[in-house]
Amino acid sequence: MDNPHWPEGWLRTRLDYTPRDAALFRAALTHRSAAGANNERLEFLGDAVVNLAVARHLYERFPQATEGDLSRLRARVVSTEPLAEVAAELGLGEALQLGPGELKSGGFRRQSILADAFEALCGALLLDAGLEAAEALILRCLAPRVAALPPPETLKDPKTRLQEHLQSRALALPVYTVERIEGEPHTQTFEVSCAVQALGLTSQGRGSSRRRAEQQAAERILTLIEARANER
Repeated sequence: MDNPHWPEGWLRTRLDYTPRDAALFRAALTHRSAAGANNERLEFLGDAVVNLAVARHLYERFPQATEGDLSRLRARVVSTEPLAEVAAELGLGEALQLGPGELKSGGFRRQSILADAFEALCGALLLDAGLEAAEALILRCLAPRVAALPPPETLKDPKTRLQEHLQSRALALPVYTVERIEGEPHTQTFEVSCAVQALGLTSQGRGSSRRRAEQQAAERILTLIEARANER
């Protein structure tokens, strides 16, 4: 990128941030396919600080969430796809230094490259501004996705939610039964019943695997339980 103000101008425009050490951010925005210092080491550091920032925020925001719940919530925010989306919204792809091959193949739009560059940028922020400032800026970038997170319990699959609901009421676990298998071995459809005898509820589920059919049947039982509760 033949721009004497890169990356300072981009940082001020996109992040409202003025770097102390611009060289850190030049490396953060340089893919390994390009010449010069690249962002691989900063990506390693940034991965850790992004996970820390989000983990601490979720820990404080969801005081009743279990470790599993918090891990599932964090994955919604810090996996490759959401980080790449944030990077694209920041216009990070336009600021990246790429080698000729990656430039020709559209590397500035590739999710893995964008997500890695965002993490590298966060690593540079940590070194340039310190942990507190880096966390604040990271959470600012991720704020819309953090705000849109669903309640932790809804991230569990239906079978797990049904099991936990029954256990919380000291009721026997559901019984799943394969009622029918149709089709050739590589294109089978499973029909499964789910029975909760203690509540007098049964349901059916269909799917391309036994597990999917069981999940559908469990989801239908949960719907019946919710409907029954709303009638009271």
